[in-house]
Amino acid sequence: MDFKLSLQSETIRSVYPEAPVAVEQATPLDAVIRLMQAQKVGAVLVCDEDRLAGVFTERDVLRLMAERAEVSRSVGEVMSTDPKTVTESDSVGEAISRMAEGGYRHLPIVSSINPTEATGMVDVRGVMRYLVEHFPNTIYNLPPTSERATAEREGA
Repeated sequence: MDFKLSLQSETIRSVYPEAPVAVEQATPLDAVIRLMQAQKVGAVLVCDEDRLAGVFTERDVLRLMAERAEVSRSVGEVMSTDPKTVTESDSVGEAISRMAEGGYRHLPIVSSINPTEATGMVDVRGVMRYLVEHFPNTIYNLPPTSERATAEREGA
């Protein structure tokens, strides 16, 4: 499939079928940080019952450590509220655009029917995995043979 066409037609739900890691607002920070470490995720959704209330990311952890914040506080006190989101029916290209425009490394995925119901999380690592798996020739910028080197570096 064509690179541009795939980014415009492939939906987020087809790329991110797994359930997100989520916690309640009252969860203590130390428990959330341990969960993030155990699950190997860079962000968790913070929910109030089934409603998306915010996001807590590794950037929040670093900020709190720099401030020497008390980790006995609840995640609801320090989470990022009202996060930008994508819906399950949005395209992969739309998600990448929102991430690039806002400088986000994680975006919650919400239901197309109920925009307060979080159903997943888009992250930079997952986007890169998707691109490499589906478009290796476009993404990899290695020379075709070991004798031939590229004249200029391509990509970022």
